[in-house]
Order: sequence, then structure tokens, then C-alpha cells
Amino acid sequence: MGGVGQEVSQDPQFEIRQAVTDNDENLRSRLTSLTRDLVLIPSTESRPAERKRCFEFLEHHLDATEGVQLDSYYQGGHQSLVVRPYDQPSPEILLCGHIDVIEHSEPDCYHSRVESGRIYGPGSGDMKGQIAIMVELMRTLHKRHPGIGLGLAITSDEEIGGADGVEFLVNEIGLRCGQVIIPDGGSLTDITVAEKGVIHARVTQLGRAAHGARPWLGENAVQKLIHQLSRLNQHFEGYWPDEPIEEQANHWFPTCSITIFETENTTANRIPSQASAMIDVRFPPPHTVASMLAEIIGVLDSGDPVMGSTGVLDPLMTAEPTDLNPDSLFCDITEAITGQTIRKVRASGGSDSRFFCDHAIPVNLSRPWVGNLHAIDEWIDIDSMLTYFKICEQYIERRLGC
Repeated sequence: MGGVGQEVSQDPQFEIRQAVTDNDENLRSRLTSLTRDLVLIPSTESRPAERKRCFEFLEHHLDATEGVQLDSYYQGGHQSLVVRPYDQPSPEILLCGHIDVIEHSEPDCYHSRVESGRIYGPGSGDMKGQIAIMVELMRTLHKRHPGIGLGLAITSDEEIGGADGVEFLVNEIGLRCGQVIIPDGGSLTDITVAEKGVIHARVTQLGRAAHGARPWLGENAVQKLIHQLSRLNQHFEGYWPDEPIEEQANHWFPTCSITIFETENTTANRIPSQASAMIDVRFPPPHTVASMLAEIIGVLDSGDPVMGSTGVLDPLMTAEPTDLNPDSLFCDITEAITGQTIRKVRASGGSDSRFFCDHAIPVNLSRPWVGNLHAIDEWIDIDSMLTYFKICEQYIERRLGC
């Protein structure tokens, strides 16, 4: 034992490597523990008390950070937390994420396990693991560089559109920054440069109730709605390419997914008088929200927002296609640290990036390796969490001239 220790002390390069390894292990332990603690809190839309508990937990981790102030905002039943240097209401770089996670039918599934270098558990990759990284970045960099122009915004409604979170902070509170880092898309070496537009809408069809044995006396709302949705599906199938689709390369066309179908009818022998469905429409430029709504309405009926006298299309959430304009320095540092060539990708999904892009604020959108998102066995890769931490750490220090 003594001989080994003596050899280490005589080899400065070995001491440096060992110090880095020790630091990595300490960081690994902190990120893993914090992520697993966050996964235990089922901060879903239906559990406002748990969302509050999640914010309280994060505040306890952040309120000891010197030189920053913590501000909570409330809108529409959703809390947001903004952490900024005392004298910088608009920090040069803002980290941004959300604590809300997808609802699962199994109430006792919100726990985690570590296996094969991954943290498994609901919300681990979307995005409790990334929240842990951002909290550690705030604590580390503000301790190392007092007064650094780095802020953090955490919201709780991204999964339902972000209107009470980032949209409220940006448009009503006036939150601004020079650059924003949102680890909620792409991957470790896939940096998102564009996102499709989004329309979430409800299609409602009315009919006339009658006994199930005498359908000629009624108008079946379910059958009418199925017919309309079939036409809508056939229309959007026309956009699909003939060749096989590759997720990151060849998905740049409009799509429509029917995600919910329901009726108030609860009786087997009654013709339903009402039926509705939720549709999720995604579209790239040159399509816009207005042009896509007009297209949908034209397929469903005659081009009028009211489909005849018995049907209605109700847009619930809309967003235009977005160009994110990531910083070239972020891209260069990602390549240098990973040793791999980055890919600049276009995303079929959306994020809170659009609210910053509306104000010409560039967005750096990538993240650690994640998988099985929105499933009970969702996961995030621990080694890639450390790598992503180092990418952000170096980018922030170089961009801010530390």
C-alpha cells in the first residue's frame, strides 16, 4: 500500500488524472442522488401538492447559493421558479427546464432504480435528470465565479403546452436573456435547429339520440365523427413520403395523430348524441397555424370553422414552426468534449424553445442520452449526464469570459 501511494505522489500526471476521476465520481453521485430524489416526487398535472413539494425541494438545494435571488411566480395554478444574480434581471445565459411529468395509471410507479449505468424511472429523462444537472451547474458556477451572468428558470406545465410557465414568464413577467440552454430535445451530439409547429384541437360532432334498436330515428354522432376523422387521416397520409422514414432525416412533413376519442354515452342501447376526438397536428414551414387550421377545416367540412350545423373544431393549443439558432460555440464545445461530429437536426416534437425564439433569443437544445420517454421504464444515461454537464460548464465559462 505504501509503495503504491509513493508512486502516485511522484507522478504529477497521475495525480491530475486521479483528481479528475474523483471529481467525476463526486459529480456522478450528486447527479444520481438528486435525480432519484426528484423521480420520487410524482409532480404530475393532477397533483398540484406534489408539484409544490418538488419546488420546495429544489429551493432547499438552491437557496444557499450566494449572490442569487429566488423568485416564484404563479399563473393558472402552476408555479414557476426563476433564479438570477441579484443585479442581473436578464442574465446572459439562462438554463431552463420543467418539473412536470407524464401521468401514469399505476400510482406507485414513481420510483427509480440504477441499472447498467442508467437511472430508470418516470420522468428521469424528461426531465428530472436534466433538472439535477442544471441545479448543480448553478451551484458550482456561482460558487466558482461570484456574480456570473447565469440564471435558471424551472416551470411546471411544459407537458400541457407551457402557457402558464415559460410563455407567462417571457410575455408577462418580461424574462429575458442573451442565450438559453434547454436540455429537452435532440441528444448528446444531436443539436436541434428547428421544430415543427403544433396544433392540439378537439373535434366535436353532434347527432340526435335514439334507441339502439331504431337507428333510423337518430343521428349517430360517433359514426359521423369516425367518417370525418377517416377523411382527415387519408388527407394527411398524402404527405407521407414513399421511401422509409428516418427519424432525424426524413420526417419533415405534416402529420396528424388522433389521440383521444370519447363520448358521453354510457348506455349500450342508446344512439349517442355527441362524440369528440383530440388531434395532434405537427407541421414544418412553409405551413403556418392559420394555413393548417384552414386545411383541417376544409377536410372536415366546407372551410367554415363550424362544420355544418352539428360539428365544431376547437383549437386548444397552437404554435408556429420555430428556428432555434443555436450558438456555434455550443456546437464546437460539444464536438470537442464528445470527440464526435455533431448533427444539426430538425425535431418533429416541440418544446418551450418557441417562446424564447419569439423574442429572437437563441436556443441551445440538446440533452444527455435518454430513452423510453413517457413510459414507466424511462431512463437517462449517467455517463452522458456528466458529459452534458461538462459541455454546459465549459460553454458557460467561455461564453461569459470566465
